[in-house]
Amino acid sequence: MSEPLATHDFAEGGLTAALAFFKRTRNELRTLRKVRVSTTWVRLFDINGDFFELTGLGYGDAEVVPVLESFDTPLKRETIHDPVEAEYKEFLTGRRYAWAADRVM
Repeated sequence: MSEPLATHDFAEGGLTAALAFFKRTRNELRTLRKVRVSTTWVRLFDINGDFFELTGLGYGDAEVVPVLESFDTPLKRETIHDPVEAEYKEFLTGRRYAWAADRVM
């Protein structure tokens, strides 16, 4: 695997800084494709395989939910913190809504 284009170390109470890191650096990536989350890092990938890494935050932490939602990642809040045997959890980004799904008939 290649090296991340940029990294940020997550500190306790640093949710705002983590969200700002991804917002500021997102312009350097192409269309977002997926996000991988381990117990110690979050990696955001684009369609070319380039990625940014947030270290010190994993799927066991409560702050990971707003970070994933900032990428429009579809996830189940009830199971996101459950441990897995794999090295990481992988989600697609850019949740899309069906046309007129929110219309009331």
